[in-house]
Amino acid sequence: MSVHIVLHEPEIPANTGNIARTCAGTNSHLHLIHPLGFSTEDRMLKRAGCDYWPKVNVHYHDNFASLAAAWPEARFYFVETTGGSSYTEWDFSDTEEAYFFVFGKETTGLPEELLQAYSYPCLYLPQTSHVRSLNLSNAAAVLVYEAMRQQHFHPLDLKEPQQP
Repeated sequence: MSVHIVLHEPEIPANTGNIARTCAGTNSHLHLIHPLGFSTEDRMLKRAGCDYWPKVNVHYHDNFASLAAAWPEARFYFVETTGGSSYTEWDFSDTEEAYFFVFGKETTGLPEELLQAYSYPCLYLPQTSHVRSLNLSNAAAVLVYEAMRQQHFHPLDLKEPQQP
């Protein structure tokens, strides 16, 4: 199994740090597409990622086209609040596939020209009308764990739950 979180021009270092921590805990890959709205030396980025950064499979790309060219076998899924179908309608159970969940900027989402340039499925996470969107790091975690759940958490080396 290969799960990948793609952040297209992320702006908030704490969100990226939290996502990095999720990636470290699940052996998922993190792809950051430039320009970033912060320095990778940012204190908040490092704080949110704790001391897990050395365990993160992080990749940097100049643009989405370079990412797509580098991973031609990937199955890309754009994630937007106005996506075409709920993430629960999709099958991520093939342990041989590389699933890439692509998220846009926290303030504006994915650019319309990117959505139009590629015919990839666009997913959404159901939510009420009380909020504009869910927190980026929470939405990324939902998708990582949904793909892993469908694959019975293969091939994670699961640790035993700690007793209180």
